[in-house]
Amino acid sequence: MLVKRIVLLFFRDRANVFFSLLVVLIILGLYILFLGDMMEGALRANLGFDSDKIGITMSSIVLGGMIAVTGITSCMGALEISVEDKKIASKDFLTSPAPRAKITSGYIFGAASIGLIMSIIALFVCLVYIILNGGSLPGLAGFVLLLLTVLLSVLCGNAMVYFMSLFIKTQNAFAAVSTVLGTLIGFLMGIYVPMGQMPEAVQWVIKCFPMTHAASMMRQLLADGELAELFAGAPSEILNGFREMFGIVLVFGDYTASFWFSALVLLVTTIVFYMLSVLVLRLRKEG
Repeated sequence: MLVKRIVLLFFRDRANVFFSLLVVLIILGLYILFLGDMMEGALRANLGFDSDKIGITMSSIVLGGMIAVTGITSCMGALEISVEDKKIASKDFLTSPAPRAKITSGYIFGAASIGLIMSIIALFVCLVYIILNGGSLPGLAGFVLLLLTVLLSVLCGNAMVYFMSLFIKTQNAFAAVSTVLGTLIGFLMGIYVPMGQMPEAVQWVIKCFPMTHAASMMRQLLADGELAELFAGAPSEILNGFREMFGIVLVFGDYTASFWFSALVLLVTTIVFYMLSVLVLRLRKEG
């Protein structure tokens, strides 16, 4: 019932839904207005040849990051309800017969449900865009991996944001933190500026941000097919350099993170942050 309540409250508040998607809309707007042309122009100049595949390849890369962003911003919008409840309904919940663990899990699963719904909608919108612009879609196995990646991305983003929300007491503070995170997340996932064009120290910060791995996995699934056609016949070094430049793969020194390594990072991060949240709640209860 608590999960249902959170989902209904979230979608009933149109302003909350809008601001949860604001970062995504900004990314999409910037890409349409000038980022797309700028990236495509730079790529054509660096490659030294023109191809119809350049546009859809760059779109797939940006859209992959956008889907990953949707998961964390939607969960953030949903968890604002839990912060609001600290002042309004928390005492009613805690004095009810329901165990505290069920109340806590209700907020967690409610936010995760909203993040999953919004991310799947974003995924299908992106797939339709790719089809309409002449791009190719992954096969059945690739589509299943996309859905699993969306699920992992949402769970990881939800775990991180829920842990953060435990230390926020007011809606104003939560809104301020959401604004800062929303501003930074486009850079942290290498969407606004290609990762390879940033200083090396900044690149390491981006690579160590767990949600960057979600964006990398999305980009591999959506863009690798286009890249194979775009770089057909080109030396593998050029293709590998391009994939590293745009954050399709994450390189740590001599090690290139595989798809499954990134999945493991998301899974471990999810478990760690949920365990930390349980620890904080237990310490507060004992205190």
